[in-house]
Amino acid sequence: MKYKLTRTQQSWIRWLAIWLASFTAVVVLVPGLLVRTGPGKKPEPAPPAAEQPSAVRQQDELLIPVYRSKERRTEKMSLEQYVRGVVAAEMPIEFEPEALKAQAMAARTYIVRRLLDGDQSNVPDPKALVTDTISHQAYVTDEELKQRWGEDVFLPRMDKLKRAVEETRDLVLTYQGKPIEASFFSTSNGYTENSEDYWNFNVPYLRSVPSPWDAKLSPRYKETVAFTSKELQRKLGLPGAVPASTGSPLGIKVIEKSQGNRIKKLSIGGKLFTGREVREKLGLNSSQFQWSWSGGEWRFTTFGYGHGVGMSQWGANGMAMEGRKAEDIVKYYYAGIAIDRASNLLKGKTF
Repeated sequence: MKYKLTRTQQSWIRWLAIWLASFTAVVVLVPGLLVRTGPGKKPEPAPPAAEQPSAVRQQDELLIPVYRSKERRTEKMSLEQYVRGVVAAEMPIEFEPEALKAQAMAARTYIVRRLLDGDQSNVPDPKALVTDTISHQAYVTDEELKQRWGEDVFLPRMDKLKRAVEETRDLVLTYQGKPIEASFFSTSNGYTENSEDYWNFNVPYLRSVPSPWDAKLSPRYKETVAFTSKELQRKLGLPGAVPASTGSPLGIKVIEKSQGNRIKKLSIGGKLFTGREVREKLGLNSSQFQWSWSGGEWRFTTFGYGHGVGMSQWGANGMAMEGRKAEDIVKYYYAGIAIDRASNLLKGKTF
């Protein structure tokens, strides 16, 4: 036998169903009603995965892991702190502000390029990106600068250094939208060098340009060192001593020079060398050199100091002394480049 509801019972059941449906909708649409958030506060959603802090970001600031060679440990520091320490280590603080600013842009570009490439070459600690040595870029701390400069001039020099870095904050040098190989060196011989004439690979923005300021300004422009015949033989790995007569076919003879007026190829004691090989084997300042035999020894006179590729630091200072701005300097020594922001290049990247 089936039970039959009265009209009144059916009406009550329909009303109850409607009431329950309305309550459920409120709970679904307003879930916050079931969460205690505290007085006047709403629950904060978790940030998207792409915005989560990475190993080298702290409060949205990029940190550079630098291997401190003396302490044999890796220290993380902000990008601009790192750039400041590099500029102080790599360029004399007495230089013009615009030259220091050009150096800051080059230093920042170097580390941003290395970061984007994931380049950890020649670093003893896998947690570090660079060392604080000239194998990458030299770096010094503020405390080291205070000891080097002395307390009496520390504050004004530090202020000058900080301004150079701050006024170029975030700026990097790019070619076709990518950070350049921002190589630099101390003193030119009057010209910079094409990249392929020293490193054997062509970089379109590392072209030879005149740099006439160095000869007048740099104390490292010209230097003479001497070797005995035996020293020359040993350092160059020659089978016999180099004949003293420069007219001998087994003496020293230039075969080819570069566009930057440096020695590209030469023959010594009948053996072929590149100018770079002789420079490195003899510890010469430059691959532009002259030689003579005098008083029982070979005397080599060099012009310029460094590999010669990229920006000449003393040339940059000479340009600044003439009133040229940092942007003019970097665009002179690095052909066809643009100036961009590191934050644009690093946007959306995780490291």
